Amino acid sequence: MKNILVIQAHPDGSTRHYCHALAEAYANAALAAGHDVTMINLGETDFPILRSKAEWESTDQLPAFVTNAQKVVEEADHLVFIYPLWLGTMPALLKAWLEQVFRSGFVFNVVRGGKAWEARVGGQTARVVVTMGMPALFYNLFYFAHSLRSFERNILKFSGIKPVRTSLIGSVDAKDGKQREKWLETMARFGRAGI
Repeated sequence: MKNILVIQAHPDGSTRHYCHALAEAYANAALAAGHDVTMINLGETDFPILRSKAEWESTDQLPAFVTNAQKVVEEADHLVFIYPLWLGTMPALLKAWLEQVFRSGFVFNVVRGGKAWEARVGGQTARVVVTMGMPALFYNLFYFAHSLRSFERNILKFSGIKPVRTSLIGSVDAKDGKQREKWLETMARFGRAGI
């Protein structure tokens, strides 16, 4: 059994969205299969954004949400990120959260006099689920899934989190109830397997 962290990153916490349903389908199935699951719902959080290199590098008196999130990231065997594609990339709230939590000294160390980095977290796997209004095939072929590849390579794998599996759910606003249900079933299957 795995210790799984689900980060539901739709920034609108005032109402339910398809991302919430996907996260719950995954988490509920994982729990039913005996996995330990922690859920972070970013739309229900309020935290400051980093505005300088000095803030990002500082490890003195980190806010409680940072130390709590770092603890659950460190304890997790598997991370699941679920978010909508906004302006071709992840919502700003998820990026701001990653900047706060995935700091130098936590997910990587600077070594050799600042000339290299080494991953500190490592051993975890991840799944990134992205919903979008455009067809997923179009995002993949025309945009080369640029922002997703950047997230996978420049943040997750850089931090030692691999392999990273991805699920692209396109035309989400046009999908009928049956298509949405199939994706919820797929997320539940992923949750049971802890992948």
